[in-house]
Amino acid sequence: YPAKFPKDVLDVIAGHANICKYIDMPVQHVSDPVLKSMRRGISKRALLELIDEIRERVPGIALRTTLIVGYPDETEKEFQELLDFVNEVKFDRLGVFTYSLEEGTTAYPLGDPVPSGEKERRQAAIMQAQKAIAEEENQRLINTTQRVLVDSDDDGVYVGRTERDAPEIDNEVFVHSSKQLTIGDFIDVDIEDATEYDLFGKPKGERFVPVFL
Repeated sequence: YPAKFPKDVLDVIAGHANICKYIDMPVQHVSDPVLKSMRRGISKRALLELIDEIRERVPGIALRTTLIVGYPDETEKEFQELLDFVNEVKFDRLGVFTYSLEEGTTAYPLGDPVPSGEKERRQAAIMQAQKAIAEEENQRLINTTQRVLVDSDDDGVYVGRTERDAPEIDNEVFVHSSKQLTIGDFIDVDIEDATEYDLFGKPKGERFVPVFL
């Protein structure tokens, strides 16, 4: 969590090649009034400074976060601030949840004044912004070589992940190979194409891979 983030872990990540450069840090929101109401224990300024420090101390680290839209105290102004934050910070991975009223929580007395349709609009706007960010990031990986963990064989196409991707929730790498690959092995993959959430390539050094349609 951003509040009281254990910064000593950054030295551990940066200093050990066998630890993935990946942190999942749920920020939830960025507007100071909303953060205060949520009792997140951190301000917008401190949050931005923390993100900058993480990226400075661990170059190339992948940052995943989750956000909440439609919180009772979130007006259009606070939502726009959140959207601007997403476009400014450019998280590597991001998920968005719509607020739901739950009895027994500290926010329960605030009610649920934001209509469900408005919550969904805000959620879609955030994800549309993140889609563009993700596509731009993946396009930059074309013609690079990425270390990939082979997870499965999907009808002749191998599916794997880089160290920047947690299983089931993040990007996947689809690998076409003329040779049999072993599930669980790490391989170097030449990235040849990309979409906003997936990479496509072949094992490093393979010049020709037949494709059957």
